[in-house]
Amino acid sequence: MTHEIDPWITNDATLFGILAAMLGGIFLTAKSENPFWKKFYKYIPALLLCYFLPSLLTTFEIIDPKQSRLYFMASRYLLPAALILLTLSIDFGEVKKLGPKALIMFFTGTVGVIIGGPISILLFSVIAPDIVGANPEEIWRGMTTVAGSWIGGGANQAAMKEVFEVSEGIFSAMVTVDVLVAELWMAFLLIGVAKVKNIDARFKADASSVLALQEKMEAYTASISKVPTFNDLIYILAIAFGATGLAHGLSDIVAPFISENYPTLAKFSLTSGFFWLVVIATTIGIALSFTKARNLEGAGASKVGSVFIYILVATIGMSMNVMEVFENPGLFAVGLVWMIIHVGLMFLVAKIIKAPYFFLAVGSKANIGGAASAPVVAAAFHPALAPVGVLLAVLGYALGTYGAYICGLLMQGAAGVY
Repeated sequence: MTHEIDPWITNDATLFGILAAMLGGIFLTAKSENPFWKKFYKYIPALLLCYFLPSLLTTFEIIDPKQSRLYFMASRYLLPAALILLTLSIDFGEVKKLGPKALIMFFTGTVGVIIGGPISILLFSVIAPDIVGANPEEIWRGMTTVAGSWIGGGANQAAMKEVFEVSEGIFSAMVTVDVLVAELWMAFLLIGVAKVKNIDARFKADASSVLALQEKMEAYTASISKVPTFNDLIYILAIAFGATGLAHGLSDIVAPFISENYPTLAKFSLTSGFFWLVVIATTIGIALSFTKARNLEGAGASKVGSVFIYILVATIGMSMNVMEVFENPGLFAVGLVWMIIHVGLMFLVAKIIKAPYFFLAVGSKANIGGAASAPVVAAAFHPALAPVGVLLAVLGYALGTYGAYICGLLMQGAAGVY
């Protein structure tokens, strides 16, 4: 149950400084050679801390996220800019070269999330209707933010929050569900890396394609890498925020036009300015990937986009109250069932097509966690494979808005059974 608090810190400049220091501290220690930190991060993913540490500011009432404008800033300016920079690096030729099994496992993960949400709602409508039945309208809307996060990442999660008008109370609970359930699955995936040969043997998978892919990515990374110049960084920011401004301008035209001429489409959120902002930004990024602008990836376009995403993740973390796990245990049950459906489908398809564990792990995390965690899992197999995680995660960002939106509509229908 949420209540009014009297925060210690109300200045957003101070708060932003604290969040930046937290992110810096996390990544500094994550790269440390100190035995304690190496062991610590072996079990605790850095991404989890990026959510968890800011959440402590809310849990201990040091801040009140409702009074801060940082999330608004990150979601309106940094989010579309990040989507543009991450989709800018898409190379559909390279995606195709990953082979059918990699893409099949990625899309299986997407489908698992899309169908898992409504199935879990329908399941609990039978076995424990009070969990969702107490307020089905609020629950399914909140679950759309989890769908956004689990198909693309934090950017898509923020998009669904705005598109489906999710209240702060349920959003706080759903962020907690999202992070804890997703990171629990990531922990199992990383444990599986150490047993990859045994898992591949059970799948009867030929892992030689992964080794060939490793060699290709080493060559690809070397061919595009460069030390970014001042001009490169200016070009990256110009494209990111110039296109963001264009997306804002077009959404300010499209949304009112639909609202005025086709008001019945409001039930599909097509009158939401934020919806069109995200869709247009994603579309611009995809379009730019077919131009010379994609060469800016070699100068670090996706890295700049990832910085924006981590700032967004930190502001989302502010909305997470870890005490929600005790106040809403039923929601965690729904989240776990949802994840089990995703995981079960992934293993089933991997077994059928004899896909290497690498494709299962990266395909899953390219959906659940996106660019923030897929490269981490890929690099756990071999550092040269990290770009594969980025490549698939970028595809997740491109599809996340659309997939989560479809999932939201299906969950709306499933909630209608109450």
